[in-house]
Amino acid sequence: MSEQYPPPPSPEQGGYPSTPGPTPGSTPPPMQGPTPGSVPAPMPGPMPGPMAGPPGAMPGQPVAGAPVSRPASITMAVRLMYVGALLSLIGVLVTFTLADTIREQVQKAAADAGTTMSPTALDTAVAVAVGVAVVSGLLGAALWLLMAWANGRGKSWGRIVASVLFGLSVLSFVTGLAQGTQPTLALVLSVLTVALGAFIIVLLWKKESSAYYAAQSAPRY
Repeated sequence: MSEQYPPPPSPEQGGYPSTPGPTPGSTPPPMQGPTPGSVPAPMPGPMPGPMAGPPGAMPGQPVAGAPVSRPASITMAVRLMYVGALLSLIGVLVTFTLADTIREQVQKAAADAGTTMSPTALDTAVAVAVGVAVVSGLLGAALWLLMAWANGRGKSWGRIVASVLFGLSVLSFVTGLAQGTQPTLALVLSVLTVALGAFIIVLLWKKESSAYYAAQSAPRY
């Protein structure tokens, strides 16, 4: 019996195309995916950009606690504090030239008290008075420099300490003026120091100075 239909042509002869499929018993090819070590494509979304500050801050908005420039009032106050330190050192030098004046004052105080001092006791009293004046002058210069450092960096405690020291200096000046025992040169230095301190305190408590202290004391992000 003859075949009614001829066999289909082979692919080499241009026959019917065939769809490749897995051979029975073979392993199917793996699913396509990213190659190990490759960087996956980014997800669509907004382009990243630099943050201008903490979350919620608008671009260009100053960040709380950020360093601010020192105002002119603080700069002037710091410079005048250096002048105050210089006046204290000048006072130390002046003290050595006032040894004879101090001796006369000690003798007068002893006479007013009805006592007599021996030359040795008088020399000791003069040496102690000069030593106390020198130490006070050096301590005053150191305090001026400390206040210049603290207030120049916006330390709030520096302004308060400077105000307290100014009040003490005014009290000491008024007491010495009432006693009338200060030599003329020492009195002139005291007047200059008190006037300088008053102007510095005004500068430290100006509005722009207070804003500078507040900004320097604010927490940093």
